[in-house]
Amino acid sequence: MNSFFMVLGIIFLLYAAANYYIALRFFQCLRNIIEPYSLFYWGGYTLFAVTKIVARVGRKNFPGIFNTRMTIFGDYWLAASYYFFLVWVAVDLLRFLNKLLLPQFLLVPYPSMVLGFSVLFLVVALILYGNWNAKKTRIRKYELTVNKTAPGLSQLHIAMISDIHLGVIVDKDRLETIIKQINALHPDIIFLVGDTIDEDVKFFIEEEMSVTLGKLHAPYGVFAVLGNHEYLGGESDLAAEHIGKSNIKLLRDEYLMINKQFYVVGRDDRSAKKANGKGRFPLYRVMQGIDHELPIILLDHQPYKLEEGQRNRVDLQLSGHTHHGQFFPNNLIIQRVFEIDWGYLRKGAYQVIVSCGIGTWGPPIRIGNHPEIIDLLITFEK
Repeated sequence: MNSFFMVLGIIFLLYAAANYYIALRFFQCLRNIIEPYSLFYWGGYTLFAVTKIVARVGRKNFPGIFNTRMTIFGDYWLAASYYFFLVWVAVDLLRFLNKLLLPQFLLVPYPSMVLGFSVLFLVVALILYGNWNAKKTRIRKYELTVNKTAPGLSQLHIAMISDIHLGVIVDKDRLETIIKQINALHPDIIFLVGDTIDEDVKFFIEEEMSVTLGKLHAPYGVFAVLGNHEYLGGESDLAAEHIGKSNIKLLRDEYLMINKQFYVVGRDDRSAKKANGKGRFPLYRVMQGIDHELPIILLDHQPYKLEEGQRNRVDLQLSGHTHHGQFFPNNLIIQRVFEIDWGYLRKGAYQVIVSCGIGTWGPPIRIGNHPEIIDLLITFEK
């Protein structure tokens, strides 16, 4: 517990330092405008910076419309401060290189009102674009062949989504749009691969989102697994209960044979260990009793330890979780964390598709990637 608070304290200090750095750079560039109102500037900036923290801490103590508005504003501020920090660091780096390599030429005038407003307008434009882009869902098509026979079935049409993050930001109206887009594909089967709910299950319940989610339909049914955010909220069982009320079959370390033609295996999320102290079962134990002559589709929220799926002769794994970084340049880091952070990977007979998700976590912003629905056609032939 002490180490947890230590890490939390370090994160808070880094966040505070980054925001002071941003505020100082704007103050220096826009001094003529700001200085007469310095108290209001620094006080207002501090309020902006702590809004998300206050909203999160107060979520259980003062829920309601005020906290909801604070949460939304705080999420936008997180994205803005992230890009303000990156842009100002880039400016300072250019200034340093300018002095080092070309001291006789002033390429980056500083402090400068023009520079201050340029940084401000650039980041505002990025946030506006990112918010617009986060709502423009793309249909990403894949066609794969699985070298097995599914009795009486030559092809299987799958619609898969991950990381909806239903809650304050991705609301019921957005969910209605997503469901219409999925149903318009007329899939044979639908998979929801984790992080369907964004931590706060009570908001999901109050908005009756399970009723809306229940409008998904496919001949073979709708299947889901939990993600880390259902566990982060601390009420994973309640989340599972209300996902189940949507006529969705939730798989938690179990499998089903579908119409005696293929298997769907659903793993519990890695985060289960923090919730129950035991964690999820090893994949070999989950798959005990499976007939490997039939096609096997594995749903696992996080594309973690892919060798486990390959070793247990899974034919296709469907995952999400990564958001492909959600904001550029986060994707450059995420690419080094996971063997595959987005797209398609084949390792012998084992195939993996990782979606960047359809919703957003935190800021409703996507830059450098697009929300997506996976439209997948599998051909079975041996």
